[in-house]
Amino acid sequence: QVQLVESGGGLVQTGGSLRLSCAASGRTFGMDAMGWFRQAPGKEREFLAAISRSRGIAYYTNSMKGRFTISRDNANNTVYLQMNSLTDEDTAVYYCAAATSWSGSYDQPSWYRYWGQGTQVTVSS
Repeated sequence: QVQLVESGGGLVQTGGSLRLSCAASGRTFGMDAMGWFRQAPGKEREFLAAISRSRGIAYYTNSMKGRFTISRDNANNTVYLQMNSLTDEDTAVYYCAAATSWSGSYDQPSWYRYWGQGTQVTVSS
């Protein structure tokens, strides 16, 4: 089993920044794909970014490129999401997710086996 715990969410003003963290514990060896998603009230879960341990590269949904940056610290089993230039449209619950392998479905929630409990991000003017 793998446990994921997100942190770093909170209230931020429009134009501000936040860095979310996702700490993994348990049987993390071989956990290749790590991703970030978000879900706003009344909307579907949305892919933001994913990073592959084996490939050492990151992928983003087009609308987030340049504003969000995903990174991972393999030694500490932690994944980060740096978010800049936040607007009220970024208000949502943010989730990290993990999968044991990588595939072309990295942007699909169904690909990920493990999920954190989510952290709320609220952007206010």
